[in-house]
Amino acid sequence: MRRREFITLIGGAVAWPLAVRAQQQAQRMWRIGFLGNSTAALEANLIEPFREGLRELGYVEDQNVVIVYRWAEGNYARFPELIGELVGMNVDVIVTAGTPSALAVKQSAPSTPLVMIAVGDPVGSGLVESLARPGGNVTGFTSIAPELEGKRLELLREVVPSVATVAILWNPANPYMASSEREVHVAAEALHMKVLSLPVRTLQEIESAFGLMERERPSAFNVLADRLFLHNRARIVEFALSHSLPGVHAYRELVLSGGLMSCGPNYADMHKRAAMYVDKILKGTKPAELPVQAPTRFELVVNVKTAKALGLTMPPTVLARADEVIE
Repeated sequence: MRRREFITLIGGAVAWPLAVRAQQQAQRMWRIGFLGNSTAALEANLIEPFREGLRELGYVEDQNVVIVYRWAEGNYARFPELIGELVGMNVDVIVTAGTPSALAVKQSAPSTPLVMIAVGDPVGSGLVESLARPGGNVTGFTSIAPELEGKRLELLREVVPSVATVAILWNPANPYMASSEREVHVAAEALHMKVLSLPVRTLQEIESAFGLMERERPSAFNVLADRLFLHNRARIVEFALSHSLPGVHAYRELVLSGGLMSCGPNYADMHKRAAMYVDKILKGTKPAELPVQAPTRFELVVNVKTAKALGLTMPPTVLARADEVIE
């Protein structure tokens, strides 16, 4: 055998297993666990931006990635069980939104990388060491924007100048809610409003809060940012409309369901950006090396149809600032 042929043969022998390994890696089926707070139908508008983000990064479902969904249906007590199922299916990374579910993943599956979305205070709640250097196995996106509570009350006053007492729905099962509730009190005092604080953890407690609202008769209400209210948005909006009660919400989904207006981060955008972090983790980047990102897009959504049903006229100044107007 000639020397050149020998070298070519050896070179091919070395290159062959490298090519096989590269092909195997390219054909690997990644498994992403998606822990949802409510149901697939109620979170469809958030799931699709996440899937779109994955597609733009080259992931094709059932070809090189499988998304395994688990839904808590508004019951946070189910998180440990659902996380156990995801871990049992050997997911490579878990994606979830909100502080309670993120804390549950960190506690129940500390060795599984977590990309969290829309967490209120990831440092204060102990999810990460700092935003710039998360440490551990958790990273993602925070929705922290303390000034929003004041802006929501200012919107209420602008649309309903006669507002005197505002009821607030908040979930004490969410560690971030306590600070949000305090911020509402501070903002309300500055605007000379009284606050009817209604802590609720379940639909049954929401119904009890509605009973109290019927007795106390607040002039408006404010629904804070917790997935419990996203899950039960149909009932919340139904109560508001049947009692001619103007409300401001953290989630646009409540406005799409018939609520008056919402002001908050663009959660769909956060879900799409989460795909980028999932991609980096699947390619070998450690969550500790990915800084937690703050919201980059906020949106004001107003429902003119609901305003008319409540006997209100949406001020032109509010309409001019709105990112979306529902006629």
